Amino acid sequence: MSGARKIRVLVVDDSVVMRRVLSDVVASDPELEMAGYAANGRIALNLLEQVSPDVVTLDVEMPVMDGLATLKAMRAGRCQVPVIMFSTLTERGAEATIDSLALGASDYVSKPTGLGSYEAARERIRDALIPKIKALCRTVPQPNAAMPSPRRQTRSKFAGRVDVVAIGCSTGGPNALAQVLPAISDDFPVAILIVQHMPPAFTRFLAQRLNSMCPLPVREAAGGEVLSAGCIWIAPGGYHMSLAGDGARQRIAVTQGPPENSCRPSVDVLFRSLPTAFANRVLAVVLTGMGQDGLRGCEVLADSGAQIIAQDEATSVVWGMPGFVAKAGLADAVLPLAEIGPRIVERVSAFRSLLSARPMTVRAGA
Repeated sequence: MSGARKIRVLVVDDSVVMRRVLSDVVASDPELEMAGYAANGRIALNLLEQVSPDVVTLDVEMPVMDGLATLKAMRAGRCQVPVIMFSTLTERGAEATIDSLALGASDYVSKPTGLGSYEAARERIRDALIPKIKALCRTVPQPNAAMPSPRRQTRSKFAGRVDVVAIGCSTGGPNALAQVLPAISDDFPVAILIVQHMPPAFTRFLAQRLNSMCPLPVREAAGGEVLSAGCIWIAPGGYHMSLAGDGARQRIAVTQGPPENSCRPSVDVLFRSLPTAFANRVLAVVLTGMGQDGLRGCEVLADSGAQIIAQDEATSVVWGMPGFVAKAGLADAVLPLAEIGPRIVERVSAFRSLLSARPMTVRAGA
């Protein structure tokens, strides 16, 4: 990145140790530099115009002004700098993180626990934080394998019946889901399965928040549930979700197999399981997210004849996951976020409407 301006990071945390850790993390990468420090949100708000950061790391729990109040003030003041929240892996931290995402936080990092040394904590934070900073600031390519050559041109038409909808998302996903799911009516005739990259406990609070705003019930999957029309299940943090069963009684399975694409739950695991259960009667949706989880699963779905929608770049917080799918030519449509909910309804209802509109044929002699 020689000659390019470095990404300026403002660290907001009341812990001296955490500020030191984050300073070391930023200093370890030649593309980043410290813009400044603040021990609470009130100081941070005063610093924003002075130091002009490209990204802010914001602790959830602080004295004087906590992270949620600071974030709310930033967004109310039309400050749209990307914000990465730092939270604890506790129920309180999980709930606060979901609240912060609803208030406009871009992403989050969980504070490591039980690692036993400063160095181990620093490396854990470094591995989690730096890729998110770079993805949110859009200054470097996504840190993944080279883009595969397109397998086919993006199709402009859909065809066939849809019996299940599967959605995969990561960075920016909670807010994207909060826009997509309320657009789906309470008489929706198929089940919806969602993989959102999140740790344990966080997905339960996400399900609760989405359930409060959606016409359909939203639940965190526990495993063993029989798929039923008009129900939405979210993969639990720390577990892969897939389908198992036979015939019409497909059940949700949750397992703790190895992470895929450094993720558990993984979108690929869910997507790969769908053709066995539903053949080509699948509508897959890939929303905003960092990385390429979902790409291999979409290859399997495309080979089976399933339908695939990807979110467009302009409305994605990070155009990693949907971008890989779109550029590989696997998407039937690449749409702005506002159009995805209505398109899901349209695709699921289209074939059913066609069948109901067909005139009844009476056989001769009947």
